[in-house]
Amino acid sequence: MDLSYLFFLSSGLFLGWSLGANDAANIFGTAVGTKMVRFNTAAVIASIFIILGAVFGGAGTTETLDTLGSVNTLPGAFMIALAAAVTVYWMSRTGVSVSTSQAIVGAIIGWNFYCGESTDVSVIGKIFGTWVLCPLLAGAVSVFLYFLLRLFIRYTRIHILRQDSYVRMGLMIMGAVCAYALGANNIANIMGVFVDSAPFHDFKIDNVVYLTRIQILFLLGGMAIAVGIVTYSHNVIRTVGNNMFKMSPLAALTVVMAQAIVLLLFSSQGLRDFLVSHSLPAFPLVPVSSTQAVIGAILGIGLLKGGRGVNWGITGRIVVGWIVTPLIALVVCFVSLFFLENVFNQVVYQPELNLL
Repeated sequence: MDLSYLFFLSSGLFLGWSLGANDAANIFGTAVGTKMVRFNTAAVIASIFIILGAVFGGAGTTETLDTLGSVNTLPGAFMIALAAAVTVYWMSRTGVSVSTSQAIVGAIIGWNFYCGESTDVSVIGKIFGTWVLCPLLAGAVSVFLYFLLRLFIRYTRIHILRQDSYVRMGLMIMGAVCAYALGANNIANIMGVFVDSAPFHDFKIDNVVYLTRIQILFLLGGMAIAVGIVTYSHNVIRTVGNNMFKMSPLAALTVVMAQAIVLLLFSSQGLRDFLVSHSLPAFPLVPVSSTQAVIGAILGIGLLKGGRGVNWGITGRIVVGWIVTPLIALVVCFVSLFFLENVFNQVVYQPELNLL
């Protein structure tokens, strides 16, 4: 393999590491914050299932980002991923859970501006629409699930000790489902811009193991996410799990379930094909923010309880982070592309030939 490709791919791996450091809180922040699951256990489960989701479920959302900006040079892809990674890493150091989806979208738009490429307004509208819909939908789903679980516990009269055991098991199972959904939905954010230039070949061992070249690329991205979870996700987990809203174990389980459902709705190609084949409305296959999903779910539970326990200061910081993240990534990418092209003499954009 060309070593230069590995160098350029390093920014995508760094972005994957940043996503793991930031978004592990979205999967297990509530479980760890309520002391129902230990951090080490959460990290292992999240790492395994994020890799599985990235490899076996990550194809659908990649196409949407490709229509937003067709990055056609490796140095350009490198700088887009690096700009998004730096933005997410810097925001993570402040303890604010931000959106990798928003960072990569902002960086791609920055590339479009720098290269004079048009940005598809319809795609932008679809993506921006999901940024609004995602937390609202997660909040509504979490409230609905919370009522169902409360009714179930009330009528089954499960003993409190057994109830805790069931909730702990549920948090781990739903955390695994949520990790899979996160890998499937968000791998496009960190490896999507490298798909066209990936130099890998399909890998096959008899009829047991078969990975396409794109799945190998996504495997590397999933492993980078896992390293970020293990090494640097503690700060953001404390913000989401403890500081924003004090939750009971049952509320924590509801939040994880709501997040998993929302992520699967926006990443499952099989579900989308099923709904379309039956003439039913389907959700677009768009990389959505797991951060927005979990925050929306937490706020749904908090508002259901009267909103008195919600830390509105931290909530406000997170919302501001959602707004400024794509703007920061756009500016960082635009400025960095200038230096990459004019100082390091790298081709960041290849104009398409007009054969007419």
